[in-house]
Amino acid sequence: MAYYKDINFLDFNTGSAFDAVNALSPGDRAEYAGIYRCTGCGHEIAIAKGHIMPPQNHHSHGLLNGPILWQLIVAAKH
Repeated sequence: MAYYKDINFLDFNTGSAFDAVNALSPGDRAEYAGIYRCTGCGHEIAIAKGHIMPPQNHHSHGLLNGPILWQLIVAAKH
């Protein structure tokens, strides 16, 4: 889970970009700059808008974790 110190630097948003159904697969292009969380194991990464999500072998996953899918959890404001 991502950390923050000052809530004044974050704004609440209910946009569909944060929905798990919009999760990205390895090799997909990030539509938003921000922090993405693996829906299976919870591993987090930061990535710039337009960059490619890490490959399948980026981090280890057990069979019980399911496929590696990246869900946006914190988006950078532009």
